[in-house]
Amino acid sequence: MITLAVTVGLAFAGFVITYLNGLRLAQRQERLARVNRQLSDLYGPLFALTEANSRIFAAFLERNARADGRSPFAHETPPTDEELAEWRLWVTTVFLPNIRAMRDLVLGHADLLREPVMPPLLLQLCAHVSGYEITAARWAQGGYEHHLSVVPFPAQEVAVYARKGFSELKKEQTRLLGRHRTG
Repeated sequence: MITLAVTVGLAFAGFVITYLNGLRLAQRQERLARVNRQLSDLYGPLFALTEANSRIFAAFLERNARADGRSPFAHETPPTDEELAEWRLWVTTVFLPNIRAMRDLVLGHADLLREPVMPPLLLQLCAHVSGYEITAARWAQGGYEHHLSVVPFPAQEVAVYARKGFSELKKEQTRLLGRHRTG
């Protein structure tokens, strides 16, 4: 009788251990799948867009800086009509499409955010895009009295946010895959 009880006890313990291990592995797989989606659908593209936008903005400033090296918008003397026309071209063909793509990522994949609530800097990004859309619509109608969004672009904050999110998720992905960095 004792032998039977020990056998049943060991079988039950083995079943529980197998069940718990399977549950742990399933949870790990679900977490890995979410991290992969966060990287591929939100943080990876957001990071790439912020980096590209930063680099193209630097190229714009390099090509269009005044003699003292400053932007026409960061100067005591207002921008000339030629400088404003060049700015409108860059905004409509490069900057606005980039920031729209950033906004669309945030709105389309808010479920993949790492935070439990929408970070204020992402809300500011969305508002900045809307502010530029009305400015660009006025340009399309021939109205050139405004050249900036009514909401400032949190460029540095969004870049840091995207870089940090991407980096931390890549580390977690590596950990979940069981890989360790060497050398």
